[in-house]
Amino acid sequence: MNTGPQNDWFEKDFYKTLGVSKDASEADIKKAYRKLARKYHPDANPGDPKAEDKFKELGQAHQVLADKESREQYDQVKAMGGGARFSAGQGGPSGGGGAGFDDVFSDLFGGRGRSRARTTYGGGGDVPPDLADLLNGFGGGAGGYGGGYGGGYSPPVKGGDIKSNTTLSFTEAINGASVKLNMPGGKPLTVRTPIGVKDGQRIRLAGKGKTSPNGGETGDVILTVHVKAHPVFTRDGDNLRMDLPVSFDEAALGAEVKVPVLDGLPVTVKIAPGTPSGRTLRVRGKGVKSKKGTGDLLVTVEIVVPQNLSKDAKAAVESFKSATEDEDPRSGLIDKAKAS
Repeated sequence: MNTGPQNDWFEKDFYKTLGVSKDASEADIKKAYRKLARKYHPDANPGDPKAEDKFKELGQAHQVLADKESREQYDQVKAMGGGARFSAGQGGPSGGGGAGFDDVFSDLFGGRGRSRARTTYGGGGDVPPDLADLLNGFGGGAGGYGGGYGGGYSPPVKGGDIKSNTTLSFTEAINGASVKLNMPGGKPLTVRTPIGVKDGQRIRLAGKGKTSPNGGETGDVILTVHVKAHPVFTRDGDNLRMDLPVSFDEAALGAEVKVPVLDGLPVTVKIAPGTPSGRTLRVRGKGVKSKKGTGDLLVTVEIVVPQNLSKDAKAAVESFKSATEDEDPRSGLIDKAKAS
């Protein structure tokens, strides 16, 4: 006797497989399936054939019980006590060792099978079209087992994602870099990071992850990028920021000073006379390149106070103090505080 996986309708208890009662609701069936499918999914049990078989059994049980019509047919089949068996020859089903197809399904569906539209089975007998899939596993009927998602298997699922991390220098992140990742199985994967990638940014490499357990799409690689801090520059979107130390006399009298940039030679920045500490100057086009364009370099002036004055320098500062004693940088501050 040539039998296929549809024998499971007579031999297996799909309710027991999912751990639910025979009067379980559709929601209970769905919930039970999801819980067990996560437990026995091949991605959660790599290299475990028993878990893979269990996952397939769960899919088979869910396929039958989740559909109202197939569940009703399954319940009617099980009501026969699981004792019905079919024999099949080259010309289709025959009654060799038990009830024939027509007799069984005529009883099963109250005689309606003969009055409905027919589907030719294997060139021999005719069966109701809604049971064609059930019978395809017996005697080599058209379609067979596995020609679609019949037999209880779930539709193809996407393979699992592989998570990876890499650390770039500040300059590598701004300009882009080639990174070699160690992948499961030992074969490295070389990746070119995008220009201007940010710290903590995740890059999805489509189709570079785990293979599907049942013919679906290959998973992805999720690469998280970490960027080292730079001793001079920080990032502000597509702009770069830096603090520029200037002396008191440069800020007071004005000056032209050299400012470093991330790529290329330093540029000259003009400090206007009387520039206060904290003022930000903009150097255009010296920031981060992106699809939107290139950002700027934002230079914040930071006046440096000498820590150790020579005798002559101290005398000069005292002279300056005397010359500016009528100027009070905190003028009006107390009154403003009271007014609020």
